[in-house]
Amino acid sequence: MKNYSRRKFLKTSSLSAASAVAVSGLINNSCKDQNISDSLGKYMGGYAAPKLKNIRVAFIGLGYRGTGHLSYFGGLPGTEVVAISDLYQDNIERSHALLIEKYGKERFTDIKKYWGDENKWKKMLKENKPDIVFISTNWINHAPMAIKSMENNAHAFVEVPMATTIEDMWKIVNMSEKKQKHCMMLENVNYFRAEMMFLNMIRQNFIGELQHAEAAYIHDLRGQMNQEDRGTGSWRTLHYANSKGNLYPTHGLGPVAQYMNLARTEDTFKSIVSYSSPSMGRKLYAEKNYPKNHKWNKLDYQNGDLNTSIIKTQLGRTILVQWDETSPRPYSRINLIQGTKGVLSGHDLYTGKENKHNNPVRIALDGGVDGITDSSHSWVSGKNLQEIIEKYDHPFWKRLKNSAKGSDHGGSDGIMLSRIAECLHNGIPLDQNVYEGCFWSSVTPLTAKSIEQNGAPQLFPDFTRGNWKTTKPLEIVS
Repeated sequence: MKNYSRRKFLKTSSLSAASAVAVSGLINNSCKDQNISDSLGKYMGGYAAPKLKNIRVAFIGLGYRGTGHLSYFGGLPGTEVVAISDLYQDNIERSHALLIEKYGKERFTDIKKYWGDENKWKKMLKENKPDIVFISTNWINHAPMAIKSMENNAHAFVEVPMATTIEDMWKIVNMSEKKQKHCMMLENVNYFRAEMMFLNMIRQNFIGELQHAEAAYIHDLRGQMNQEDRGTGSWRTLHYANSKGNLYPTHGLGPVAQYMNLARTEDTFKSIVSYSSPSMGRKLYAEKNYPKNHKWNKLDYQNGDLNTSIIKTQLGRTILVQWDETSPRPYSRINLIQGTKGVLSGHDLYTGKENKHNNPVRIALDGGVDGITDSSHSWVSGKNLQEIIEKYDHPFWKRLKNSAKGSDHGGSDGIMLSRIAECLHNGIPLDQNVYEGCFWSSVTPLTAKSIEQNGAPQLFPDFTRGNWKTTKPLEIVS
């Protein structure tokens, strides 16, 4: 990282309170302290916090994701935005103005605003004592902000990933158990319509016993490198240079892990092996699009363009996990789940022409599907899915799809945030617990370690300390 100082790195994104050294922590601390000391609190699987009639909420980080959460959650009944924090004043003012434009001045005149240096968010927590905190900053800040929020007696809701090192994941688990506070990773893909429908179908034994899954995050994000001084690209680009492995596993892995009930009664994560292709794409993109002396051309891009990993569960089931944010190819999460009776595949749920979608939902069953096909050699997709959608559409999606319109990702973010509020208002367990967020995020440091050891298997830490066996599977809520 020639001519790219620590101070400059800290200023490249909203609230980036850790040094560039922490980026390399994705590798160096990958398997450190897997058996961190016993918890000082109680197990959080299935935990239901006391009811909150009025949810006092604060937000740290008001870039794209944080502003989206603020503009939707802030308008839900029974919520009160008490404070917002970001490194940049213009982000603060823009987000506040959006709230007022959307909902009116009455509810949002007393919001406390914090900006200007790396530690204002800590002052915000102490002065306002929110019930919950949304954290939407760069990756290396997620863990310290979540831990400090819980330490200040607030439930923490963290953008993906939960943390970047195994050590920090253990710290999150321990603080959550000690303070009896939720720490949920905001894996919004678990609330996408196709993924929720698959979960409903699987719970009704539509494809039999689950054997194998495939999950991915394939997304050409080279254009983010144009965010040179502020925004996601200004700090994410450094991870491509200094890290190894699957840097963003949870969008694909989260849904299939819930299909399989991993870390919940039935099965859990056991080991992972990982390989990456050569690192070429980012270097070529930088050479093509930026001057020779540009900072992006001075980085040594270490991470392979495409990472492929295989997870083995305790029951012997397998999950193929892929990641690629560099190659020129269409977006895909793959989202495939194979059972003894058939297979569900895809994430674009529609009833029109296939050529408008990257990865259409497709279904195949042994013996065929409802008279549409006569064997598992043919897919059911497109308009032929209509009756299946009507029968298996997740009841929660049916109930909230209209009210969630206008939120990000086709309403899925709104459904996630509405569900969080519902759980907190009613004192019921969240859909994703702290352990799941850590298991899914731990793929990043574990794949880095496997690559360093030429594909050697890496054991998953058991963040539940064996208590996953007592955690009920996620229910189909209506």
